[in-house]
Amino acid sequence: MELRGAKVLLTGASGGIGQAMARAFGARGAEVVLTGRRVDVLEPLAERLGGRAIAADLTDPDAVERLLDEAGGVDVLVANAALPASGPLSDFSIEQIDRALGVNLRTPIVMAKLAGERMAERRRGHLVFVSSLAGKTASGHASLYNATKFGLRGFALALREDMRPHGVGVSTVFPGFIRDAGMFAEAKVELPRGVGTRSPADVARATIRAIEKNLGEVDVAPLGLRLGALFGGVAPGVAAAVQRRMGADKITTGLGENQRDKR
Repeated sequence: MELRGAKVLLTGASGGIGQAMARAFGARGAEVVLTGRRVDVLEPLAERLGGRAIAADLTDPDAVERLLDEAGGVDVLVANAALPASGPLSDFSIEQIDRALGVNLRTPIVMAKLAGERMAERRRGHLVFVSSLAGKTASGHASLYNATKFGLRGFALALREDMRPHGVGVSTVFPGFIRDAGMFAEAKVELPRGVGTRSPADVARATIRAIEKNLGEVDVAPLGLRLGALFGGVAPGVAAAVQRRMGADKITTGLGENQRDKR
């Protein structure tokens, strides 16, 4: 899909990864509509890119329809907003479970329905879902987060087939550990030696490539993590044992503790 002149609605645009995506779309000549909760970040960024900022709190289920109405018809939807949800399930209140499921899974599905229907009518458009390698292989102390990201992957794969006859592309982006911005970087958890990271700019480039080449799935991680995710899908029991030996539980426990106030 040609991005020059296309209207792109990007959720979670006030975070570091979202900002990198916004700049990448702007560099491609797209018309960006940025949304998030931090208007102080969104408005200056939108102004620099010649776009528009819309404040929206996606923890409110009713905010989704209002956002799509205000944004108008869009050519590309990038569902990037998400809540941290690492930690044992017993640590979460029912309200926190509902919030994580709502923002990480329900909201992208509802947005895809509303935006996708308009795209199908025009026979033009692309839907992008930002998942995680946690949507391909499970980890201890992250059952709720894994549930939302696995669910997003299954939804996107099926939707891609449903939208194909209508000329609408569907892609999912799977970041691994992202440095400098995002949930992992903000949690300040130390990785074992040899476990590599990628940057927000890498996620942005992967998202652009997924749209322009209509790729179903794109991983954003070093080769070792990508192979680990692939192996986790084939042999989850063995993969879980390998993760324990490498100290994965320590990472997810640290993420859960350091992200507790953002649930």
